[in-house]
Amino acid sequence: MRVDVDRDLCESNAVCVGIAPDIFELDDEDLAVVTVDEIPADREADVRQAVQLCPKIALTLREDG
Repeated sequence: MRVDVDRDLCESNAVCVGIAPDIFELDDEDLAVVTVDEIPADREADVRQAVQLCPKIALTLREDG
């Protein structure tokens, strides 16, 4: 599983960072970035929650394989 951030939609609410700080962080522009290429299996539930709770719907899951 991978997750993409739509930087045009992101408003730096950092909900994703609060839920999964090992997966998301804010960059120099205060926009969310994903810090891993592939979401570890043991972190998938938190990443799904971050996607669902993003106030601007700026996160998209990609199921690979």
